[in-house]
Amino acid sequence: MSILLPILTFVLVVVAFFLVLVILMQKAKSDGGMGAALGGGMTEATFGADTGNVLTKATVNASILFFVLSFALYLGWIYQLKHATKGGGALPTISVPILPPAPATPAAPPKVNMTPAPLAPLAPASNAAPANPGSGAGKP
Repeated sequence: MSILLPILTFVLVVVAFFLVLVILMQKAKSDGGMGAALGGGMTEATFGADTGNVLTKATVNASILFFVLSFALYLGWIYQLKHATKGGGALPTISVPILPPAPATPAAPPKVNMTPAPLAPLAPASNAAPANPGSGAGKP
């Protein structure tokens, strides 16, 4: 159905253009107007002396085709809209949690403590004095 509607729309435009041309080619009742300007005399030479009947029949047939195509397109678009799938061909919707709005004034930056932390006390020294290798310690 999705390919048929654009094709019928194109055919409808062609029929409408043909209908405009056929109507403009017809002779007016007073033998003047646009029909004579667009080749009203040439249509007599092409279709014979009974051109009015040929163009009138073409106008009637083209107008019937125009209305039938218009109604068919109307019904086709209604059918397509009613039977369209909810997510057919579209990207999936992803729900995003709503964040609270940002404050109007910029927030002050957090204070950073720039003072150094106190050093941990050193381990207590032992009561024994360290031995100096060159002092001769350990001799009586």
